[in-house]
Amino acid sequence: MNLILLVAALVVSWLVLTWLLQVAQMAFKKALAIAAIVLILQIGFGIGPQQLLDQILQLPQLIENLLTGQT
Repeated sequence: MNLILLVAALVVSWLVLTWLLQVAQMAFKKALAIAAIVLILQIGFGIGPQQLLDQILQLPQLIENLLTGQT
């Protein structure tokens, strides 16, 4: 009985570890992509991170205005 429990624990641990590694890898790739976009905006167009954040925060209002036909 202990052997079955040990094997099950090892399998579950392995699955959780591989899942966590996949999540970490995906998060790292997304973080690099975001950093690259912000860097390109800052160097290429002079748009700072705060300006980008302000625009992101205004997105719901902009989308609502587009859907309702307001300008």
